[in-house]
Amino acid sequence: MSEPLQKILYVEDEPDIRDIAQLVLENVGGFDVLAVDGGQKALQQINDFAPDLVLLDAMMPEMDGPTTFKEIRKLPNFKEIPIAFLTAKLMDDDIKGYLALGAIGVIAKPFDPMTLSEQVRDLWSKATAIT
Repeated sequence: MSEPLQKILYVEDEPDIRDIAQLVLENVGGFDVLAVDGGQKALQQINDFAPDLVLLDAMMPEMDGPTTFKEIRKLPNFKEIPIAFLTAKLMDDDIKGYLALGAIGVIAKPFDPMTLSEQVRDLWSKATAIT
């Protein structure tokens, strides 16, 4: 039996999307969410926040999602943390690339606010049941 998912670090450069997802994940999902606008901020705040899961946008300026993913994996405390992508970049090759990095899954944007928390919880359950 896995631990319940509580803390999510959400990395998204679009303020409107970031705000909606944070609102939904907190109010519908009951999660504690730290939403940041880029990979650099995620790396600066991940240790203090200590999330259970990271949700990453794929396309961001400066440091994109896959690069952020690799940088998070270099951190000693986060080598195994479940990471999922929340992205509009959904070609088969893109999805294969995310999964090849080690992502636990991909959620499509635009997302349905009413099912986002459940989608995240399902990915968490699948990822933590294997361990």
